[in-house]
Amino acid sequence: MRLTLRQRASWAAHVFKAVTQQHHRALVPLFAPLIPSEAVVLDVGAHAGQFAKLFAGLAPRGHIYAFEPSAYARSVLGPALAAGGRGRVEVVPMGLSDRAGDQVLHTPVKRRGGLGFGIAHLGEDEGRGGEGGGPAGPLSTVDQTIALTTLDAFAQARGLERLDLIKLDIEGWELRALAGGERTLRRFGPALYVEVDDAMLARAGDSAGGLFAWLSELGYVARRAPDLTPAPHWLGAGDYLFQRGGA
Repeated sequence: MRLTLRQRASWAAHVFKAVTQQHHRALVPLFAPLIPSEAVVLDVGAHAGQFAKLFAGLAPRGHIYAFEPSAYARSVLGPALAAGGRGRVEVVPMGLSDRAGDQVLHTPVKRRGGLGFGIAHLGEDEGRGGEGGGPAGPLSTVDQTIALTTLDAFAQARGLERLDLIKLDIEGWELRALAGGERTLRRFGPALYVEVDDAMLARAGDSAGGLFAWLSELGYVARRAPDLTPAPHWLGAGDYLFQRGGA
């Protein structure tokens, strides 16, 4: 991926922050009961590695699979993990979906020229507010063809014998990723920490209601993070913890 001078400077800042900072510490009490020392965790949409680093610290004898299909994001993720000595984290340069194949990942270019790699997404590029967006949407996008696999195929290929937690934050592709892992979800019943935003799910032709209904059929019960308020249905955009039987 070729970067402009502005984007190179932004990349250096992203790497510095990823290496020197640890976000999400406030969520340790939520994750600690879900991640035993030998846990296997999937961080789907690993971005700059903040969750992956947190999970690795909670599972010193476990294994973290950090799924990140974006070449730019991986260029930030790699140094962040290396600096922390996170040998238990394996970066998987692919995305998850309901079927294997290739698809175009759109990375918005922010108004000042940097890349909004935290909101890179598949599906329709309709623009959104916040980083690089606004009423008129992003100025442009940098597009990259990425490889997709399914959770079921990955679990079989790696011979997984356990799966404790899956974290998904993939800008609207969450239900597609889960649908590609129905057999794995039924077998292991991992806890799911999922960003659920109806507007972003629409990019894939999905909805928050559809995601809740699909997981309910598998026996999952939702609570809204971080305060774990019971969520029998979608309560608005945000992060949700789904557990089999509400455990």
